[in-house]
Amino acid sequence: MALVCTITVLAVPAVAEAAPGRPTPRPSETGQPGGADGGAQPDGAGRTAGSSDLDEVRKRLDKLYHDAGVATEAYNAAEEKADRQSRQLVALAKRIVDGQTKLDGLQKKAGAAARAQYRGGGLPPEAKLMLSEDPRSFLDGTDRARQGQQATKGLLGELTRTQEDLRQYAEDASAQWKKLEANRKTKAAAKKKIKKRIAEAEKVESRLEKEERARLQALEKAAQSKAQAAWLDSGILDEIKGKASAAGRKAVAYASEQLGKPYEWGAEGPTTYDCSGLTSQAWLSAGRTIPRTSQEQWRRLPRIDIREMRPGDLIIYHDDASHVGMYIGGGSIIHAPRPGRHVTVAGAGSMSILGVVRPDK
Repeated sequence: MALVCTITVLAVPAVAEAAPGRPTPRPSETGQPGGADGGAQPDGAGRTAGSSDLDEVRKRLDKLYHDAGVATEAYNAAEEKADRQSRQLVALAKRIVDGQTKLDGLQKKAGAAARAQYRGGGLPPEAKLMLSEDPRSFLDGTDRARQGQQATKGLLGELTRTQEDLRQYAEDASAQWKKLEANRKTKAAAKKKIKKRIAEAEKVESRLEKEERARLQALEKAAQSKAQAAWLDSGILDEIKGKASAAGRKAVAYASEQLGKPYEWGAEGPTTYDCSGLTSQAWLSAGRTIPRTSQEQWRRLPRIDIREMRPGDLIIYHDDASHVGMYIGGGSIIHAPRPGRHVTVAGAGSMSILGVVRPDK
């Protein structure tokens, strides 16, 4: 029931969300010599890309995986809604079946009452009294008839209410079905976008030589380390003194047990995870049900000042809340980065922090 959480090419995503752009072609593709910076070196069949070229590749990959992460969370949200709407449809269907059974029974009772009234004839009470040989029996019968009329009136009222309930149930079911179909379309569109962005990223990476991939990773690590260092240099870690709650310790323990497991968009374990799938399942293991997506975790969970952060809290990243990691203390998080990566420990400040939420506040 599960929406690819994001944004970097490393286990630790890059801090900046660069604008998309095509990387400068490698010299081996253009047939031209390497750049003046001396970064391009011969590599057997051709030349490798210079540092500036690889930095463009890094930014391009960051953007593609970020977009895939946004689409993944959209997919997750649509899936969560579709699951909820499916359950509501099942409940409505049961109400309709039960209501129809009740209606059938009421209609039988109403029919029986109508037949009894027909057999009693249409004489007014005064005429029946005059024709009766036993006025006392007649009066007793009249009282019972009055009670029967009141019961019949109540029966007809219940019959009308049941018919109205059935009509409302049918309208609700129709509305839920339309919502379910709309969410299915949203899921399909998100899935298509996820696959497209991942395919584009894989295509970009497939064009790199082995040496280029190693250099690209070095650039990524450098960008991440620079962002983390800037965050630590602010002195923020000296102000974060919070101790984990009992539930927080359980959530961190669960997340720690998932280290090394592959990222998979839309996955909630136990063998693969996306970013919010990991955090939601970690807190579920601690006895807390939290929203499935990073956007909903940001929207619905209590927000706290980063200086009050403690292990188990969730750090939401990027302006669109498209990524989430779990703070584990010491300036680090555990998160599921993006396709091709595994659940890992990363610097809490290695990405752009939107804010912090606390599931057990």
